[in-house]
Amino acid sequence: MDKIQTWIQTTPYKDYVLSIASADASFRKYYRLTKEKETRIIMDSSLELESLSPFINVTARLLNAGVKAPQILEKNEKYGYLILEDFGNIQLLDVLKSSNFKTHYKNAIDEILKMQNAASQSLPVYDKVFLHFEMDLMQEWYLEKNLSLSLNKEEKELIKDTLNSISELVLQQPQDVFVHRDFHSRNIMLTPQDEIAVIDYQDAMTGPITYDLVSLLKDCYIEFKRADIEDLALYFRDKQALRVSDEVFIKWFDFTGLQRHIKVLGIFSRLHLRDKKDGYLKDIPLVLKYIIETALRYEETKEFAHFLQKLNKSTI
Repeated sequence: MDKIQTWIQTTPYKDYVLSIASADASFRKYYRLTKEKETRIIMDSSLELESLSPFINVTARLLNAGVKAPQILEKNEKYGYLILEDFGNIQLLDVLKSSNFKTHYKNAIDEILKMQNAASQSLPVYDKVFLHFEMDLMQEWYLEKNLSLSLNKEEKELIKDTLNSISELVLQQPQDVFVHRDFHSRNIMLTPQDEIAVIDYQDAMTGPITYDLVSLLKDCYIEFKRADIEDLALYFRDKQALRVSDEVFIKWFDFTGLQRHIKVLGIFSRLHLRDKKDGYLKDIPLVLKYIIETALRYEETKEFAHFLQKLNKSTI
């Protein structure tokens, strides 16, 4: 913190008071600068210097597309510090409830549509190799390390076949759109003007058209009724003017959700085991519920759903 204090003295914000704002699942830290009623955010990426350049790059893409991303006011790329526009403390998760989630989700979907108009050239591509790299985290970190399972040959084949079926469906839908990759209720802020604002997008890629949609609607931290979620998914399809049937679009949506939630099982387990961030363990049951309920709907994934059900009788 001393190094940050020293740097602040070289900026227009030297008279502002520094306080801790938050940390996230990575090694980034956030501080707030305050002077009377004015506030700014400092993003400290000193332990993740490699993430700073992508953040700056993607911020420019989003702002050019009219997305409500934070303006970068000062930067020190050598030490990994940015001073950003402050959107306040209210995450979408803080306000979502059964009486208002449809309105908030429709506003967030409109922001996805803007993001998908952002320039995606030269961003990393969500190809088959990367889809499987992410899903393979589940076997290593959730099944083998978190549950201490020794998988037999048949179980490994089942997992391999299921993941292949999932990636095939994910890649059948329109590709090459900007993908935030973590567009959920903790990465969406509500500004004091009640606007949807977007943060934590430095890992953006180009990929499937339903990825950010499923991240939003099948959020790992909050759940709403399946029928309402399907209606909202189709609202997106219609706003995006995709000429595809309800059945096909919902299958794209569901299989993209399977890919994401299988990955998240591995990530939450890794955060617990490797990074000592145990808070994510409580979110695993909802992620498992999404996977099992969705996988049971389709022949390609039904057997995998039964496999997970047997492992998790006590938690599902």
